[in-house]
Amino acid sequence: MKKMTVKQRKWLLTLHLLFSAVMLGTAVIFLFLSITAAVTEDEGVFRACYSIMHMLSEKTVRVSTIATLVTGIMLSVWTPWGLFKYYWIIVKEILTLLLVILGPVGMYFWTLQAVQYVSEPGMQGILSPEFTVNNVQLWTGIILQIVSLAGLFIISVFKPWGARRDKARLHVKR
Repeated sequence: MKKMTVKQRKWLLTLHLLFSAVMLGTAVIFLFLSITAAVTEDEGVFRACYSIMHMLSEKTVRVSTIATLVTGIMLSVWTPWGLFKYYWIIVKEILTLLLVILGPVGMYFWTLQAVQYVSEPGMQGILSPEFTVNNVQLWTGIILQIVSLAGLFIISVFKPWGARRDKARLHVKR
């Protein structure tokens, strides 16, 4: 296992935090665009909200999620924290898996579907029950993303649930 200097670790942690901030910022933008789409009576604004969300899901969400995942793994492997030594890191890994499913996968498909519905002539697509279901899925995904990301930030700061006890070590000590 490669060890990092303090300076290297700080740079890697800075990158990790920046990509994480982009993830959270993008999720908040999705929330604001969804609220705007829900309250506007302007057809152009309505369509633009979903188009912007889809454009963000194609690039920004994918890049920030992958970069956060990669830098997080690097921090775990190249520092004493490890991938499975602490419960709080395992919880972060589970939440990250949820975010990978919600972000690059879920947001991409839900926004793609929304763009297709709002692009139909005369906005007829938004009258379909499928649009409503898709919109509920999109809202749920956005809220879960924001809550999960906030949880990740909180867990990273407070580091609850100490170190895992290795069963093999416990048997040796007895």
